[in-house]
Amino acid sequence: MFRLIWAASVRTHTIFRYAPTNLLIAATRTRRGLRWGIPAMLVAIPYLLAARWCVTTIENGGPGWLNLLVLLCAWNAIKLILNGPITVVLLLRARIREAVARRRARRPDYDRPHEYAEVHP
Repeated sequence: MFRLIWAASVRTHTIFRYAPTNLLIAATRTRRGLRWGIPAMLVAIPYLLAARWCVTTIENGGPGWLNLLVLLCAWNAIKLILNGPITVVLLLRARIREAVARRRARRPDYDRPHEYAEVHP
């Protein structure tokens, strides 16, 4: 049973890795793409509109399988909306890390003995 579940999860992960929203999220999680996290949240708007259209169609007597599209669109919208604040936090962390590295590179390091101290004790 566990083997079957494990195999199914590996296969679905391989398939879902190439889904458009997952590719967008992966692109915004790179250092270069972190600044695009908030604008990428706007992509959630068409997903929400599509979900709303499907709900309206279902309420007016449309097919029940549209419920799956509602779930898919809502899930993708939630992923994109949550990705925005996460990328802001990741961008802040990266900039702080880079600032600390620049500061350390500028100042001399007095904690280490100088090179000439090893040669001339």
